[in-house]
Amino acid sequence: MDFPELFGLLLLVVAVWWWLDGLRARDAAVSAAREACAGLGLQLLDDTVAVSSHRFARDEGGRLCLQRVFGFEYSDTGDNRRDGHLTMQGEDIVSIYTGPVLLKDIGD
Repeated sequence: MDFPELFGLLLLVVAVWWWLDGLRARDAAVSAAREACAGLGLQLLDDTVAVSSHRFARDEGGRLCLQRVFGFEYSDTGDNRRDGHLTMQGEDIVSIYTGPVLLKDIGD
């Protein structure tokens, strides 16, 4: 096996790993977005998230890891669409942002 074949095989292995790791991260992000919306009384629309960016970042231990930002849409009143996003480092949720939420039934 010469160098170009070995390089191509290595590139294929890295691409498959990247794809599988992305699927696992997306599943974790959908679960986290669903739980966050349910906890705030919001409705996660389309029951999905979409990757908006990838980058390398350092975790709390100082190790280099992949950071992904996922966007999602939710509704606070049932007839609108609002944007939210969540950030993951590896398989850990770093932050979830849903923006200002309309408070219902104040004073009850």
